[in-house]
Order: sequence, then structure tokens, then C-alpha cells
Amino acid sequence: MDRDEIDRALARLGAEHEAIESSLLALQDHAGRRLLEGAELTGVTRDRWAAAEQSIALLWGYFEAYSAALTGIREVRARRRWSSRDDLAELTERLRGPSVTVANPASTGAANGPAALSVTGPAKLSERFTLEGLVARMNELYAGSLDMVVTADAVWSALPARIDLLSAELQRTRSLAHSVGVRPGEHPSGDDLESITHELTTLRAQVISDPLAFWRSAMGSSAPGGGRPDTDRYDRAARALEDIRREIEAVLGVRQDSEERLIKLRSMLSRADRTLSEARAARGEVLAKIAATEVPAVSGPPTALQEKLATAAEYRRHSQWHRLSPLLESLEREAEDELLRARESLTAVTAPLAVRAELRGRLDAYRAKTARHGLAEDPVLIERYDAARRMLWSAPCDLRVAEQAVLRYQRAAAEALAPTEPGRTGSADRRGDA
Repeated sequence: MDRDEIDRALARLGAEHEAIESSLLALQDHAGRRLLEGAELTGVTRDRWAAAEQSIALLWGYFEAYSAALTGIREVRARRRWSSRDDLAELTERLRGPSVTVANPASTGAANGPAALSVTGPAKLSERFTLEGLVARMNELYAGSLDMVVTADAVWSALPARIDLLSAELQRTRSLAHSVGVRPGEHPSGDDLESITHELTTLRAQVISDPLAFWRSAMGSSAPGGGRPDTDRYDRAARALEDIRREIEAVLGVRQDSEERLIKLRSMLSRADRTLSEARAARGEVLAKIAATEVPAVSGPPTALQEKLATAAEYRRHSQWHRLSPLLESLEREAEDELLRARESLTAVTAPLAVRAELRGRLDAYRAKTARHGLAEDPVLIERYDAARRMLWSAPCDLRVAEQAVLRYQRAAAEALAPTEPGRTGSADRRGDA
């Protein structure tokens, strides 16, 4: 190498030296590394941090050797302004050859025992590198150490804080749950809250002691810290707590409007009871006044619903809101069904009376029509009207016979109201027909 090549190589090596030193100092001051040093680690994090600590110590050893080699090269270059051929040969050898000797850590300290033996025999006491090879080796060790530190720091920055916030929300939800009677052993949601509490406590302890167990590496990423924290367990706990919180809010809503809902239920069941009473009274009237008719039976009052209503009132009196909530929901559905059934029963029972009322109204309407046309004194109409009226206003009334009588009166009225043929009188024809 000539002098210019050597000077350019020294400038490049000096820039690399500064960059490596800055990186090592940044790694030394990294918050994640300080946390790792002070934490009681377990699992995969403990194993990887033990290896990373060795790598960091080795990095500093390599850097010191690199610095010493660079200093030595600069001293040789500084001997003369115009380096001799021997100086250039020495500088070339130092810059390009395996001129850096580094003690092998496996051959020192505790490693001098059986662990110092390699597959091929005893471990070497030292290793020789070129400057470029040493920089490549430092870059490899630095990347692995930084990845471990950044990964642990990313998990610690993301999960514990979120777990703490969720734990605070859990405590608020537990307080609300206790206020409405949702307690462990008494309600499934109370047991679920205890389970979530245990899960969050366990999860936080595991995240603190073994953060690398909660890391998902990004596929194809070679950058340090490529990936994201694994939040599956946290997300499951958060979803479970949200479901319980909604249920507790529903129970709180029951506590606020339970009295109004109970009043509405009592009113609805009272209306159903009155409707059934009307149906029973109407059935007796139908059986007495309508003949040859099948009248459906009417059930008794909804005693089972009244008992449930009394139970609901008892739950409210003793602030058992978690039991009152589902009971009110079922009671509201059953009360609506009961009221509908009572109304249908009343309609079915009073159907014959409705038919009789319709026939009476039809008969009176036709009589009024004939009276407006001056046929009120028509003997045929009077006879048929009286026959139909006796059937409709007598008890028991045979609806089928009464309907035929009304139809006969309607036909007679229609004939009387129709234009008559010349030479014939409508009344004579109708008498003959009769």
C-alpha cells in the first residue's frame, strides 16, 4: 500500500472506531440493558441475557484490542512524514493481515476447567483477526446483543403499563360488582373477576421476569427488535373484563329502574287477571244466553307469575340485583304472553255474543231502512221481523236459527224495496211466497 492508501484506510478505520464506540456507549446506557441487569430473570430471557452479557463483555475486549491496534498503526505512520518502504510494508501488514490478537475468553477464568475443552481439544488461548474481520465480528455481537436488549425493553414498555391500567379498571369493576351483590361463590361473574385478577397478576410477573417469552419476531426482518409484543393473553383478559363490565352495568340499570319495572309488571298481571275474570263472566253469560254453541274453557289466574313477582320483590328488598336482573327479564316476557293469552281467551269466549250483537244490529238496520221507505206497516215484514227478534232477544238463543230468520227478513225487505211489476203488488206476491 502507498502512503495515500494507508492514510485513507486510517481515516476510514478512525471513523469506524468512533461509530463503534458511540454504539457501545449507547448500548451501555440503554434503559433496557439497565433493567435487565437489575431484574430477576427466568426462562428464555435469563438464558439469552447470560449469553448477551458475555457478548457485551467480549465486545468491549474486542474494541480495546481494535483501539490498541489502531493506535499502534497511527504511531508507525507518525514516525516519519514520508514513510520508508519498511514502514509501508509494516503498515500494510497491520492494516490487511491478521495483526490483532485477542485473548479467548473460553480459556480464562472459570473456563479453565473441563468446559475449556473444545471438540478438537483444549480451547485456544487467543484468536487472531484482521481489522476488517474484527469489525465484522463486533458488528455481529453488537447486533445480537442489541436485539435482545431492544426486544426486552419493547415488551417492558408495552405490556406492564397496559396490564396496570387493566388492573385498575378491574378494581373499579370489582367494586361495582360487590355493590350489586356480584361476589365470588355467589355469581358466575364474581368467579370470573377472581380468575381475571389471578391471570393479570400472573401475567405481569411473567412479563417482568421473562419478557422475551412475550415477543413475536417479524418474519424476514433482520433489524434489531423486529417484531411486536405478544398481547394475546392480555387481550383475552381485556375482552373478558369488558363482557363482565357490560353485565354489571346491566345489573346497575336494574337497580335504578327495578321499582318502575315491578310496578309495570304488577299492572300487566292485574290487567291479565281482570281480563280472565271478564272472560269467565262472559262464558257464564254465553252458556246461559246462547244455545248449541261450544264455549272454550277459561283458565284460572296466573298464580305462578304472581309467585315469581313476589320473589322479584324479595330480591329487590334484599338488594340481590344480580338475581333480580334475569328474573325481571323473564317475568316481562311471561307477563306479556299472559296478557295476550287472556285477551285471546276473552275474544274466543265472547265470539257468540258478538255474532248475536251483529245479527241484532243488522236486523234493526234493515227495519230502519224499510221504515224510511214507508214499509213499517207491511204485514209480511212485521211478521218476519217479530220472528227474528223473538229468536235474538230470547234465551237461550240459537244463533244458526236466528241467522236464518234475519236472512229471511233481509230478503223480504229487499223484495219490498225493489220496483214491482205492472198489475202486481209486491205485498201480495210476498204473501203468496210466505
